[in-house]
Amino acid sequence: MKQTLSEPISGLEYFLKGFQLIKQPGLRTFVLVPLCINLLLFSGAFYALYLQLGPMIDQLMSYVPDFLSWLNYILWPIILLCILFIFSYFFSTVANLIAAPFNGLLAEKVEMHLTGQTINDDGLAQVLKDVPRALKRELDKMIYFIPKAIGCLILFLIPVVGQTVAPVLWFLLSCWMMAIQYVDYGFDNHKISFPVMRDTLKTKRMSNLSFGAIATLLSAIPIVNLIVMPVGVCGGTAMWVAHYRTEMTGRA
Repeated sequence: MKQTLSEPISGLEYFLKGFQLIKQPGLRTFVLVPLCINLLLFSGAFYALYLQLGPMIDQLMSYVPDFLSWLNYILWPIILLCILFIFSYFFSTVANLIAAPFNGLLAEKVEMHLTGQTINDDGLAQVLKDVPRALKRELDKMIYFIPKAIGCLILFLIPVVGQTVAPVLWFLLSCWMMAIQYVDYGFDNHKISFPVMRDTLKTKRMSNLSFGAIATLLSAIPIVNLIVMPVGVCGGTAMWVAHYRTEMTGRA
């Protein structure tokens, strides 16, 4: 049965709609898989990193005079927090790559929940068959992102101007990539090519940037970033259904 939702008016509201969707009884099971992948990857990788911090800080403290040894108690939490924030940002990229097939399935179930219409009905066999295609799609996103990221990093090296403009451009690029990441699952499930998807999102650039902005900000917050992926998939799929589905597929 098709679900009736109040129409959000901005990309930000679509992301918040994702929080409502992950609590729906018919979707919880499909939310748990990417959530567990996120949790396992994050906890395992961070623990491995944590084990390396001890020797690193001990070596650093060996250069500090004995009367300043109390700095050890300050360095640990500061370094941990810094690494946690940086690690959280890059972790999201890896987690999305690994969980791509499951995110596609979640997006499919969200679309079915919202429209009452099925996309594919081949079960687990279809999911496994689509793994190579899902991974290629993630690589397409990385290939699109990397040259722009390198351009921003080069801009950072330009004195004064770079330090003023580059952070803004980096944030906007991050927002745009987050929108592409999560709204794309609806397009991909209907076999719509990456270039077509990218150009279509540009027609509603501000809505997509506002959607990506909240995803970017939440991804930088440790622990909270664990649920950004399933929420983003649900919210992005709701955006696909409301704004792009009929135009791209001819289905109401």
